[in-house]
Amino acid sequence: MNTATETRTGRSAGGLLDSPIVGMSPWILFSVVVGPGRFEIAVGAALALAAALVVIGRIRAPGSSWKILEVSDVVFFAGLTVIGALASAGTLTWLETYAGEVSNIALVVIAFGSMAVGTPFTLQYAREQTPRNFWHTPEFVRTNYLLTGVWGAAFLVAALAGLYGDLVLHNPNNLWTGWIIQIGAIIAAVRFTGWYPDVVRARAARARGDDVPVPTVRAFLLPLAGYLVPVGIVLLAADDGPAWVGIALVAGGVVLTRSLRRTEHEEEARQPGRV
Repeated sequence: MNTATETRTGRSAGGLLDSPIVGMSPWILFSVVVGPGRFEIAVGAALALAAALVVIGRIRAPGSSWKILEVSDVVFFAGLTVIGALASAGTLTWLETYAGEVSNIALVVIAFGSMAVGTPFTLQYAREQTPRNFWHTPEFVRTNYLLTGVWGAAFLVAALAGLYGDLVLHNPNNLWTGWIIQIGAIIAAVRFTGWYPDVVRARAARARGDDVPVPTVRAFLLPLAGYLVPVGIVLLAADDGPAWVGIALVAGGVVLTRSLRRTEHEEEARQPGRV
């Protein structure tokens, strides 16, 4: 690997570690793994990941401030570990059934709570990637309130979907409520986190008179359209519901993705700043 490649790799790794998505990875891991008979495995893996991220963060930036999310990671999963170790069989069964919803609701509280106290949790990550003179600009602060709100909404959708599967359908492993809707909400939040700051930067550049392209809504929607394809395949493979639903999702995902990509290329060609 040459020096230029190493530099790019290092920057990419640093940017990834400075992303709020990494701070939420223990919660995402826990929500995906937890289920009947898997509570101890899920909470142990999430706690190990949360602790590893704290250690890596301190090694990368000694003396850096503690982040709301990383502290919440360790405290929440350490608490669940203790509760799981001391819980009766009945309590453990309850945890195995509802722990995913509990974690999602906890994230909703963290997201909207951090906004309520004036420090949306994405702000702490964004500052590590942004020059200090931008930290208190209205655009920077407003962007992070919106990003944190989107994450809070995504985990609220995941919590409601899980609760519907558990309380109404009495099936925590239902494909739609336990997996498809929850994962789709996370994908949408991840994509928005990558897309919207680019939109804000491009708009600011254009306001200064620079001819730069602004990312379109189609660019945001592309991954979501692509998500329909694996969803359809999973439904067909699991034989969950009518086959035509799976076929329609696969076909619709392919057609919609191609249409969005084609329209996106046409839009890019019309925008100033494109070569």
